[in-house]
Amino acid sequence: MTNGDTNPPGGESPGRTGERSAPIDLPAEEFRAAGYALIDRLTEVLRGIRERPVTGGLAVGDIRRLIDADAPMPDEGAPAGELLAEAAEVLTRHSLYNGHPRFLGYVTSSPAPIGMLADLLAAAVNPNVGAWTLSPVASEIEAQTIRWIAGLLGFPAGCSGLLVSGGNVANHVGIYTALRSVFPRDSGGLPPERLGRATVYATVETHTWIEKAMDMFGFAPGARRSVGVDAAQRLDVDDLRARLAADVRAGLLPVAVVGNAGTVSTGAVDPLPAIAAVCREHGVWFHVDGAYGGFAAMLADASEDLRGLSLADSVAVDPHKWLYTPLEAGCALVRDPVRHRAAYSYHPPYYHFDEEATNYVDYGPQNSRGFRALKVWLGLRQAGRRGCAGMIAEDIALARRLSERLQRERCYRVFTHNLSIVTFQYVPEGCLDQVGQPATEAYLNRLNQALQERLETSGELFVSNAVIDGRHALRACIVNFRTSASDIDAIPGIISRHGDRLHATLDRQP
Repeated sequence: MTNGDTNPPGGESPGRTGERSAPIDLPAEEFRAAGYALIDRLTEVLRGIRERPVTGGLAVGDIRRLIDADAPMPDEGAPAGELLAEAAEVLTRHSLYNGHPRFLGYVTSSPAPIGMLADLLAAAVNPNVGAWTLSPVASEIEAQTIRWIAGLLGFPAGCSGLLVSGGNVANHVGIYTALRSVFPRDSGGLPPERLGRATVYATVETHTWIEKAMDMFGFAPGARRSVGVDAAQRLDVDDLRARLAADVRAGLLPVAVVGNAGTVSTGAVDPLPAIAAVCREHGVWFHVDGAYGGFAAMLADASEDLRGLSLADSVAVDPHKWLYTPLEAGCALVRDPVRHRAAYSYHPPYYHFDEEATNYVDYGPQNSRGFRALKVWLGLRQAGRRGCAGMIAEDIALARRLSERLQRERCYRVFTHNLSIVTFQYVPEGCLDQVGQPATEAYLNRLNQALQERLETSGELFVSNAVIDGRHALRACIVNFRTSASDIDAIPGIISRHGDRLHATLDRQP
């Protein structure tokens, strides 16, 4: 620009008027009107969620046409109130509702209403919870939330931790801290020759986050050592001990052992105290993936295996699973704060943060961080420890009710029941006397896969799947404070009705 009379594109120079007009801003009264209208709309959704279908069941092409997916970005803007109303119409009519009482699919819980409002408040204040000076109140709320979560799990009060997007990143934080404990930055970082000998131990039941982590962190092919499982899909401790001993003799460098506190397919809990003992024997980092089942450790009747996650060096849990927090909210806990900070802390010249305060940039992969902790913190305060434990216990009781109900039905076989996950298969009348025959088993796999796909679009019930000993199973996972006994009792009838129709039309030949 050559003089003060030259205006920036799209508006008048701030220097001329003393004020700036920004098309993304909203006058206070317009903000109030749009916000109240949206809250009114969402209130009606919550009030009538049971009467709505779980999902609209539209296909990919239908949704793309609905939002005019190929349309170019508009050159000119539109009124915010109109846009919010339009978005609310599309989303509330055509989304899948994981808050619906008959959503029993993936491990995504019903979102607590206080969490919905917390996200609005967090976005309005908009703190960057990477540095304390940029988020003083938010940082201290996150620190208190971490302490409370650790307390629910029986984890040491002096641990460190942070809120992240979900289980993948929470598990990555634990494994990267373990890796940096073996290969400290101040001792040459990650020398290729030594990193090429690094190994991590986990069963085939471990979630795919582990493959992502090992690819991202530079482990060599074959570094993931697959530990055997028993008949209940739990880690075989004798096999773990033997593999560790053999690998050490071969000159490999064990970095970490991963135990599961609720596997993704069946909810199985590994023998965590026994794994912890093996890790102590070998001086190996013990990490627990408790993203799904970890919070059940707070229950008075929790198994000793589940309570064993308190012995870990690091733990991943997901408040957006069994604390009913809206997405996204994962949590990583690390027993040793010094090792945790050493893994992630850098101090370039453009950082000038108070070393006495907690700066979460020093404990995880993000620099810019949203205020995830607020919705978790408010939810914990609203429900209290007893309330949280009561809701989890009721989810588990409903899963037990489903397992028992299905076992009483002729046309179902139940494969597993752990925590709040039940896996089972629908078997039509005409196949009951042929169960176990290879051709029948192959047909039942195809039938149940087709049945799952039909249920996903029916709007009546949403379940997912698991593969149990080569059999395609339907999988119901209850992490839903809206699900009731009547919903559970309706499941056999719903599935049988759709299953019977499919069986009448599906070709028995492969």
